[in-house]
Amino acid sequence: MLLLVDMIKLVKSSFYREKETKKALLAFLDQAVTLSMNAQCGEFERRFAQKQGRQFAVFTSNGSSANLVLIQAMLNLGHYKAGDKIGVSALTWSTNIMPLMQLGLKPVLLDCELESLNVSPQILKKAIDNLQGVFLTNVLGFADNIAGIKKLCAEKNIALLEDNCESLGSTLDGRLLGNFSLASTFSFFVGHHLSTIEGGMVCTDDEELYKMLLLVRAHGWDRNLPIDSQKKIRQQNNIDDFYAKYTFYDLGYNARPTEISGFLGNEQIKYWDEIVSKRQENFRRFQAAVEQNKDLIPLNLKHMEIISNFDMPVVAKDKKTFQKYMEKFLSADVEIRPIIAGDMALQPFYKKYLGETTDCPNARHVHDYGFYFPNNAELTDEEISFMCGLLE
Repeated sequence: MLLLVDMIKLVKSSFYREKETKKALLAFLDQAVTLSMNAQCGEFERRFAQKQGRQFAVFTSNGSSANLVLIQAMLNLGHYKAGDKIGVSALTWSTNIMPLMQLGLKPVLLDCELESLNVSPQILKKAIDNLQGVFLTNVLGFADNIAGIKKLCAEKNIALLEDNCESLGSTLDGRLLGNFSLASTFSFFVGHHLSTIEGGMVCTDDEELYKMLLLVRAHGWDRNLPIDSQKKIRQQNNIDDFYAKYTFYDLGYNARPTEISGFLGNEQIKYWDEIVSKRQENFRRFQAAVEQNKDLIPLNLKHMEIISNFDMPVVAKDKKTFQKYMEKFLSADVEIRPIIAGDMALQPFYKKYLGETTDCPNARHVHDYGFYFPNNAELTDEEISFMCGLLE
């Protein structure tokens, strides 16, 4: 097998179709009057909600702040209260768990299935009686039986939330991931499906939650609420229009995006279908290569229709095999990284503040014997074939 001249990186560019996007951005900046959150952000919210099939979308400064804003909104509305136990994916990212800890909630780690890398109804069922909420990550474009998870949560009358930052465009049961829950979050960081450099989104069909998200995103004031909601909240609190400019009704942050991010979102969303299609086709080829290799644990995702894969996971059966394939990819100049942040129970911050051992053997296996390699919409056929060859 011939080595490629250039390293195959996880992130190839700042934007899909970068040349055209940068040219459009320069033209926008040349004529823009306002660069703080304004019409471009609002238009991106409208278009994203429509594309995702949700009623409401709230654009934030990044995906992590989307999580923070959502959890604060849940607390403000009384869906959560201090001390509540919230089930979270053990295989996830730090800022899925940190907001819970920072806001007085208790994360309870839920193991993943090795065949899907996600929490299953069977795993959730063992823990759900002690939970007051569930916030799951749809890992790398995949999901387990999330419809079954939704049913379990409904039976227990607890809210299901999804972090869909890695799974834009994936579908199960004819429904986009991110649409099985009360609300879902997305990331538009460089390297994600759509890039606005930094940016995030919260989507929901719940109007009360939507309005609270608007408050929480910007200081707790009412400026971004619909006019009728502004009038109502001012009347309830006996606030006139003058003092309303600096009146804060509930706990909030400044998690606002900029018009630059909004403009980029409106440019990139045009390529949603193209990006998803290419990631899906790349995954199909990678998955076929993994399935031929007895050294690796294959994924079983036949229940999904569209798999808009974020990056391609490799999970070996043992340490020796893991080291063998890690060295193959590194020596071939292919960028690899741990699968998300691995088992969160092993992270220093988790041990520092929670100080407890959580038994999640499958997440620990992925942590010890797994890595992922690039899948993005700009890979060449030569690069895809080359990486498939490394899996032989």
